[in-house]
Amino acid sequence: MAKNLQLKTFFSNYENLSANTYQQTGLVDQAAAQKTFDLADEVSEGVTRVSTSLSAHRQDDISILAAQRLKHQVPSTPLEMAYDYYTYDYEFAEPPRVTSLQNTEPLATFANFGEDLYFVADPRGYEAVVHEVGKQCLTYKNGVVSDPRVLLNKVVVEIRHSPSGVILKTEDGSVYRSEYAMVSVSVGVLQTKLIDFVPDLPPWKLLAIYQFDMAVYTKIFIKFPTVFWPTGNGTEFFLYAHEKRGYYPIWQQFEAQYPGSNVLLVTVTDDESRRIEQQPDSETQEEIMGVLRDMFGKNIPQPTDILVPKWWSDRFYKGTFSN
Repeated sequence: MAKNLQLKTFFSNYENLSANTYQQTGLVDQAAAQKTFDLADEVSEGVTRVSTSLSAHRQDDISILAAQRLKHQVPSTPLEMAYDYYTYDYEFAEPPRVTSLQNTEPLATFANFGEDLYFVADPRGYEAVVHEVGKQCLTYKNGVVSDPRVLLNKVVVEIRHSPSGVILKTEDGSVYRSEYAMVSVSVGVLQTKLIDFVPDLPPWKLLAIYQFDMAVYTKIFIKFPTVFWPTGNGTEFFLYAHEKRGYYPIWQQFEAQYPGSNVLLVTVTDDESRRIEQQPDSETQEEIMGVLRDMFGKNIPQPTDILVPKWWSDRFYKGTFSN
């Protein structure tokens, strides 16, 4: 579908990460970084074999961290933890200690479709794919949904359900009746009391809802007046190794996708995402600048803008995706 839409994308090249790894004292020696990464990759392959063996013998699932313990290789240094974060948290938004082994190793998406990743840099946004699907069943006018069956800006706050049908109440006092209702909000929203189910959902269904985590994956964009980081081939991504695991660890620059934009993207997840959402953006900016000074020196310019998404705080999402 993306090909049919001619969506503008760029291949994400992570191959040169060892040459773009930093710590609090600056650039890490590439050979030392590569040695750490190679050992971690070997451990990851062993973890995958553990998963395959457990599945073959129909044994209970364990966490990725438990499998690392079985291999006597638990990341402990800043560099080891940073690469471990890149391998797991960067993909699943949560650490190995709470991530299912059998459901992620091997990852079905990569096993079935390959490991190539592409960054969407299309002016229409990735939402163009959603609208392309919508056009197959909804009415559009001037590129905007105009189908009368779609009611936008309606916040459902109560669902009364019985054998005779369903009654929905919205925040503005509207009432809608139907034979059935399909609820497609996130599991994070279901875990809150935004929607009141009357009567309560059965215990088995509540158990299914509450046993999942709604992970938080935060992409922070920060813009500068000039570029002060490496650009060109093999410099799209860089890694920051800190004694605190997950502290502004994965960075991406966009000079290929958006020439002259002078924008960096840093990814944080899980507890760091929640912590950052609860502090002023100005404080987040200062923390980011501290990291960038570790990497590129003290004589770097101040940013001109910052965007900190707050998915966890948004009552309509309460996170980004379930793990």
